[in-house]
Amino acid sequence: MTEGTPSTRSINSINHISENDLGAVVVASSHGGLYSAYKAVTARVRGIILNDAGRGRDDAGVASLDFCGRYGAPAAVVSYMSARIGDVADMEARGTISDCNELAARLGVTPGMRVADATACLLQGAFTAPGTPDEVSETRHEEPLAPGAQPLVCIDSASLIRPEDAGRVVITGSHGGLIGGDPHKAINVECAFAAFNDAGVGIDDAGIGRLAPLDRRGIPAVTVDYMSARIGDARSTLHDGVISRANDAAAALGMVRGRPLAQALRAWLAG
Repeated sequence: MTEGTPSTRSINSINHISENDLGAVVVASSHGGLYSAYKAVTARVRGIILNDAGRGRDDAGVASLDFCGRYGAPAAVVSYMSARIGDVADMEARGTISDCNELAARLGVTPGMRVADATACLLQGAFTAPGTPDEVSETRHEEPLAPGAQPLVCIDSASLIRPEDAGRVVITGSHGGLIGGDPHKAINVECAFAAFNDAGVGIDDAGIGRLAPLDRRGIPAVTVDYMSARIGDARSTLHDGVISRANDAAAALGMVRGRPLAQALRAWLAG
């Protein structure tokens, strides 16, 4: 692709974006948080459409709008109640715009617009490559929570999980939806426990889609309420998150709705 070519690309995860998307309008069914915006701007896209994940705590699910606008990239988000998060085919079939930045609005994007129409708007006008953004990195760290227990693996994105995380407690900032609707992608290792953000749960309960497949694999898993923790931020999941849903394997460990995640984990790990 050459710079300025009016092309489009559809991806289930923002992690699939690359330098080959220069000048494209990208529709990605990831949440519209800061890291998604950073990836889009770094790829120098013409425009980006993401899922608003219910907006959530501190408007973390739509932080991409201001970030992209700051660096000259039109951006919009679709309502979590109109299309399944993590499923770009559904997003393009049913998604409706819930918000956009000023640059997208100037091109004709408006709330309530279908994704196809918003994409057409973003294809209009002369392409100016976005500026170079300040770095936004997804982080991975280990954190002790209970005396004598193995430290927890905290990753802002489930994509940061490693084979050596098998058998460990993994706390993510990712949404709890299935990527492309594929249950095999619920998580990529056989961990001892996993936590996600419920992204407002949304249409078809998409934001908690990972829980049942993980239950079938014998992996306890929960989501935290999107208004309790910032999506894309594993530390917030751990320290701010309040459990919204738990699969049967997690419920058997005392992970119940309304309980702070850190409190529930301490009790389990100490026992």
